[in-house]
Amino acid sequence: MRIDGATRLLIIVGDPIAQVKSPAGMTEALQAAGRNAVVAPIHVSPGNLAALLDGMSQTGNLDGIIVTIPHKFACYRHCATATPRAHALAAVNVMRRNPDGTWHGEMLDGLGFVAAARAHGGEPAGQRVLLAGAGGAGSAIGLALLEAGAAHLDIHDTDPARRDTLIALLNRPHPGKTGIGGPDPRGYGFVANATPAGMRPSDPHPIDVAAISPETFAGCVITAPTVSPWIAAARARGCRTATGTDMYTAEQGLMRTFLLEAGALADSP
Repeated sequence: MRIDGATRLLIIVGDPIAQVKSPAGMTEALQAAGRNAVVAPIHVSPGNLAALLDGMSQTGNLDGIIVTIPHKFACYRHCATATPRAHALAAVNVMRRNPDGTWHGEMLDGLGFVAAARAHGGEPAGQRVLLAGAGGAGSAIGLALLEAGAAHLDIHDTDPARRDTLIALLNRPHPGKTGIGGPDPRGYGFVANATPAGMRPSDPHPIDVAAISPETFAGCVITAPTVSPWIAAARARGCRTATGTDMYTAEQGLMRTFLLEAGALADSP
């Protein structure tokens, strides 16, 4: 791996940050594309995020920011421009420089999640879907599932206000297709976990896995552990599954394309 004075810098911001796989994977992908660039993890709390972004934005060789929990909504507010998808969700998970030095944001979590599901035998089209989690990743995944043809989407979240906000947001482009869900997966052909539940061994399952049908597809956003306890339990029930690592693998190519578009990631000698 090349690192020198001409190396371009990207960061990934999150709280926590130890679970992310982007630094190694994206560095390898960018260098394979001929860019002298590295991705570094930054652990920053929500209260310190704005100060970090303001300061880091003054750095002349910082070309991109990857965003993980819980900063996807806050980072959107730091963007001067964004894609229609990011505007619709008011959230981003990747940012690149505009020519004037401001930030342009995109939200790719949903596209990565759906691509990973399809690669592992999960097809949301025509399915009744249960989504756990209405945060930044959940918002993107909910929109992508509806765009992929889900017949109906129910949302379960421990914060009713956040759940209801997402239901209202998704019902605007897809009227009447999103409603309130709970932890019971019976009657659903596709179940998605977009919560951090499972990152710690003591976490309860986000969905009642004892009630899940073996015919139901189960997807998850968690990357550490590689197989979350909920996905392990769903596999034990006979379900086809996609892990957070599967999602990240699918999303990595989308992120690389976004970061390299429009010359955002400068070439270096």
